[in-house]
Amino acid sequence: MQDQIPRRILQTGKSSALPLKDKAAVSNLKLLNPDFEYQFFDNQQVEAFFDREFPEHRAVFESFRYRIQRYDFFRYLAVYRYGGFYFDLDVFLAAGLEGLLTSKSVFPFEGLTFSKLLRNRYAMDWQIGNYAFGAAPGHPFLAAVIENCVRAQRDPDWVKPMMLGAPALSREEFYVLNTTGPGLLTRTLAENPGFADSVTVLFPEDVCDVNGWNCFGDLGIHLMNGSWRLPRNFFHRRLAMYWEAWSMRRLIKESRMHGKSRSHGASGSSDPMGKHTACQ
Repeated sequence: MQDQIPRRILQTGKSSALPLKDKAAVSNLKLLNPDFEYQFFDNQQVEAFFDREFPEHRAVFESFRYRIQRYDFFRYLAVYRYGGFYFDLDVFLAAGLEGLLTSKSVFPFEGLTFSKLLRNRYAMDWQIGNYAFGAAPGHPFLAAVIENCVRAQRDPDWVKPMMLGAPALSREEFYVLNTTGPGLLTRTLAENPGFADSVTVLFPEDVCDVNGWNCFGDLGIHLMNGSWRLPRNFFHRRLAMYWEAWSMRRLIKESRMHGKSRSHGASGSSDPMGKHTACQ
């Protein structure tokens, strides 16, 4: 495995004919990182990638219930094969990526988690995101993530513990999150403490402050367009949002008792809850 993240940016979308906002996001990445190689994969190129690089996973790719699962799976495989940074098309940076190139892998703190499995078994009340991340090619953490995506698809019972705590009105969306998205990503990290030295998590100063959620450290922000979310009628969507917000307010109160800081890795606290000064 290469020791560092290469100067490469990977993105994907339905077509290279992007809407204006997405064009702006792509231009933002390129302008701030002018010496980085840039690769874009449309839907046809994603399928060609599987045929060329991972034919053994093509059947799994085709079998996912939801389209977003296919492209979650793709992003892990693409970064695993080529190395570099992956970004969703609704991520905007405020600074370049040069300072992260010495890392073996880097993932953003996404927010606090609903998962009872993570909170109770692994003492992790937080999760990492997959809307933006970087890794050296062949990184073993991504290999484990890929393996777990396959496992989740083939063994539904393995997914069930992660569904405990998921808001009832959003269970299908949390199924996606826990089979190919941030839930699966974070579970893989929790269950493999040996990766701690090679996985950098970009924690905010205060994990209990929602203003620090969905940020790529202090380098960028995820606009959370949510284009992947499953179609629902207006009233169901609004009710589900209110229920999630109410549930999360309760969990934030619990998390405040563990302090505002969290850590991961050999240089940090052995307790992922990171008991420090309480959140204000």
